[in-house]
Amino acid sequence: MKNSRLVGFTALTASFLLAAGLTACAPPEKESEGNQTESGVNYSEATSAEDFGGMEGLVEAAKKEGELNVIALPPDWANYGAIIKAFSDKYGIKVNSAQPDAASQDEINAANQQKGKSTAPDVFDLGQSVALANTDMFAPYKVATFDDIPAAYKDPDGTWVNDYGGYMSIGYDSAKVPEVTDVNDLLKPEFSGKVALNGDPTQAGAAFSGVLMVALSQGGSVDDIAPGVEFFRKLKAAGNFLPVDPTPATIESGQTPVVIDWNYLNSAETAKLPSWKVFVPPNAVVAGYYYQAINKDAPHPAAARLWEEFLYSDEGQNLYAAGGVRPVRADQMIQAGTIDKDAVAKIPVVDGPVTVPTPEQTEKATKYLAENWAKAVG
Repeated sequence: MKNSRLVGFTALTASFLLAAGLTACAPPEKESEGNQTESGVNYSEATSAEDFGGMEGLVEAAKKEGELNVIALPPDWANYGAIIKAFSDKYGIKVNSAQPDAASQDEINAANQQKGKSTAPDVFDLGQSVALANTDMFAPYKVATFDDIPAAYKDPDGTWVNDYGGYMSIGYDSAKVPEVTDVNDLLKPEFSGKVALNGDPTQAGAAFSGVLMVALSQGGSVDDIAPGVEFFRKLKAAGNFLPVDPTPATIESGQTPVVIDWNYLNSAETAKLPSWKVFVPPNAVVAGYYYQAINKDAPHPAAARLWEEFLYSDEGQNLYAAGGVRPVRADQMIQAGTIDKDAVAKIPVVDGPVTVPTPEQTEKATKYLAENWAKAVG
């Protein structure tokens, strides 16, 4: 699982929403340096398809490059396996998918370490904290559907745009543990050595949001994550905390029978493991969006821009929905009648308060975790 990415988004309504370094041996310099669009703009500086003379020009330029480098996109995360295949099949562009289980920070590290090389990432899919700390590495670009995306979910210049979101949840194998109806159930003896958190919350988006979810269930708040850390201290002391990063393989083998993770990842397991259930604590609903951006030093800048166009097209957004996540254009597509209704119908809707940390709250909570997490579970 893509387990090391801090995540959040600036606004969300309750009715809505649902390593380091790439391996290469003396890679060549990127080939697209200096290529210009029809309007005379370098590919790497194009801010819309219009700079290429329209979509046909962008497609032609991207096909000329012939490749796209993505990083930290597991095939079972948000339906990225199907998304990558659909993009490659549609445009005949080879997609090089590196380090599927890498962290958001690993994406940034790879871009810095491989800068100027043909192996550098062309695009990023990042959690909030890492994304907002590295906006100087992103190339502003507005996709054709940019105006459909609510202002809360994008930078006004297109430096970054939210792409998909979900809820934090508890997934569990009902054949191995009792029903989970409350976060406090995880402290019971029946859960000894069985509760896994998806990553380290000082680095991982899912884990960060998991601790926040637990904090809310314990009387904490988005401004006070300490009760969440204290809960995990108790979980560790009780022998229930399992320090294993869960993956589909660990879930299906029974190694991690309880997993705190995004609802769309936990829900994906129900098709493979019929006894797997997903619980979103109604008194502690935490939601989050990921951030999409183009590497300003992308070795394939035209392909990077075409990738963004694909992700935010009706086709790309519906592929996200098929992966159990809420695509950012969902409301607009519902109104337009272009949404995949069957896919969206399977995405949970929460009636009630939804907690979404602001960048400032995320920063404060991250600082607290950096100072206290290891002491609690180490």
